[in-house]
Amino acid sequence: MREITYTWHHALLVGRLLIGLVVLLANISCSSEAFSFHPSRSNTQPRLRSSNNNHVLYHRPTISTNRSSRSSSTNALHMKANNNNAPPPYPVRVTVMGGGNFGLALATVVAKKGVPTTLLVRSDDVATEINENHRHPRYMTDICLPRTVRATTNKKSALSDATYIIHAVPVQYTREFLDTVKDDIPSSVPVLSASKGIETSSLGFMADILKECLGEDRSYAFLSGPSFAREICEGVATAVVIASEDLMLADDLADLMAGEDFAVFTSRDVIGVEVGGAVKNVIAIAAGMCEGLGLGTNAMSGLVTRGCGEMRRLGIYLGARPSTISGLSGVGDTFGTCFGPLSRNRKFGYRLGKGETPEEIRASMTEVAEGVDTSIALVKMIKERCKGYRLDLKYPILFGVAEIIEGNMKPLEGLQGLMSFPTRMENYDERF
Repeated sequence: MREITYTWHHALLVGRLLIGLVVLLANISCSSEAFSFHPSRSNTQPRLRSSNNNHVLYHRPTISTNRSSRSSSTNALHMKANNNNAPPPYPVRVTVMGGGNFGLALATVVAKKGVPTTLLVRSDDVATEINENHRHPRYMTDICLPRTVRATTNKKSALSDATYIIHAVPVQYTREFLDTVKDDIPSSVPVLSASKGIETSSLGFMADILKECLGEDRSYAFLSGPSFAREICEGVATAVVIASEDLMLADDLADLMAGEDFAVFTSRDVIGVEVGGAVKNVIAIAAGMCEGLGLGTNAMSGLVTRGCGEMRRLGIYLGARPSTISGLSGVGDTFGTCFGPLSRNRKFGYRLGKGETPEEIRASMTEVAEGVDTSIALVKMIKERCKGYRLDLKYPILFGVAEIIEGNMKPLEGLQGLMSFPTRMENYDERF
């Protein structure tokens, strides 16, 4: 009798253990690694990750949308793959809109990771040259692009199956360009903007323009930092930041782009990154004028430092974090743009300091110096959004550059005006 009772209790214990094991395995199965992907840092295609036994790459962050009905004959596997909240069931494909220097640089970054990358360009001749000879016929012609970069002028073929879209069209041309492609961009595809500045017509940042043109029901991210296109293509060490309200998107894009010579940090401070990216170009024009006038290192260092103070003041007023302004997208990008020999905005300012007019400089440039139009838009935006007494005293460098660009002041007069400012505390807003 004792032996029977022992056997029965033993069987009951074993049964409970088996049930517990089944529950544990079920929980482990539900805890997919889909949202904790750690990419390879090599120059090969990023490794696959597993999500409910479907091998996919990355996570496509999406905003909830209405899902179309599916036929009852569709099996459960395909239903999961087609769900907007699931990762894409195919290898990642990236489309870069804009075939300028920075578009080429970011296409190179992604393609080095083995990701199929499409450049959407305007000219069939440019597309043919890139596809056949792997070089752009006008920009950085000595740079050989990765063979996984393909170019096309066909908007539908470039955008319809993209997992991520990178926008690298200059700010002032963005709205017109997006109007031509918005119907070809799938509603769930996130967009990474690499454009910096303020639109002169709306006085909006890129975040405002993208939401107005492509809708608010998608995720957006914004890349900034000290990153000259040529150095990126040449594999020189570079560090940038990607900001997004959807931090999961920022993390996935960082995984997608980060490599041995391209470090990517993330942030939620979109407005801070946008302010830094816009204002630094204006400061760079001022720094270029300082050099063109032959004023020396002391003057330029003081000018750039005071310009960063104006950037910080504006950023905080608009809701940015001070740490963002002092980071890669603010002070970091300002240093690169003001002191780097590859800066278009600095070169523009240098020629202004040498006596050329804005019209003469523009007529001879093949690339856009974003700070020129941004300087005028920035002053208008400050007057519209920032309330207070004597805004020209709070933002003398930003206001002064706009006056020079508009032809109301000479570069030397602007500098003399700065030097004649009344003595006060270095940071007037820290008088407590």
